[in-house]
Amino acid sequence: ILVRANLSGADLSDAYMGAADFFRADLIWTDLSGADLSDANLSQANLRAAKYNSKTLWPPDFDLELAGAVRVD
Repeated sequence: ILVRANLSGADLSDAYMGAADFFRADLIWTDLSGADLSDANLSQANLRAAKYNSKTLWPPDFDLELAGAVRVD
């Protein structure tokens, strides 16, 4: 449970986040390259400028454009 956690700038590349709860978490500038977030709760999380690549797995119907994440590959 990472509700409201401040993970700004954290390196979560290639991490398996399972069903992590990131509700209202700060993931700004976080490296999510290759991370598996497919079952994570990203509701109201701040993903502005978070980095991801083609291997990053997102929850179904997650809106990357709205989240502000940036593709790096």
